[in-house]
Amino acid sequence: MFLRSYRRDDKRRLQQLFFDTVRTVNAGDYPHALLNAWAPDEPDRELWSQLERQNCFLVEFQKTPVGFISLSPSGSIDFLYVHKDFQGRGIAAALYKQVERIARKKGLETLRTDTSVTARGFFEKQGFTMLSEQKRLLRGHELRLCRMEKKLPQPAKNSGN
Repeated sequence: MFLRSYRRDDKRRLQQLFFDTVRTVNAGDYPHALLNAWAPDEPDRELWSQLERQNCFLVEFQKTPVGFISLSPSGSIDFLYVHKDFQGRGIAAALYKQVERIARKKGLETLRTDTSVTARGFFEKQGFTMLSEQKRLLRGHELRLCRMEKKLPQPAKNSGN
């Protein structure tokens, strides 16, 4: 397994990983019609253009992406997906640790995410707290999300005394 930064030519493979993950891993928590709206056959160009403006990292196995995460400049985790065949192997945790390290380095005080019901437990294990349930209309279907956040304590500044 190899963790690296996103490159523009990764986009198509990450779209496929997203598609496969949403339609399988999230199937226990969301109806089939909603999964199809969430991960449509034709990717949403505007949604995927976000990766160009964010800190994005991926994990590869045998040169194939098996997980990825993105962090917006304001501290929002917009993408975190792990391939259905690589669930439970610590990939999401490794990706999250990388993003938190970057966030702390940039001086961000809070990380936020609107995550799926499926991923709520993962984020709670990382120290996030649930703020509220969100409902987002997605191609005529209501998607339930969990708005969560994590405060990142900043190191005490040495006053020189």
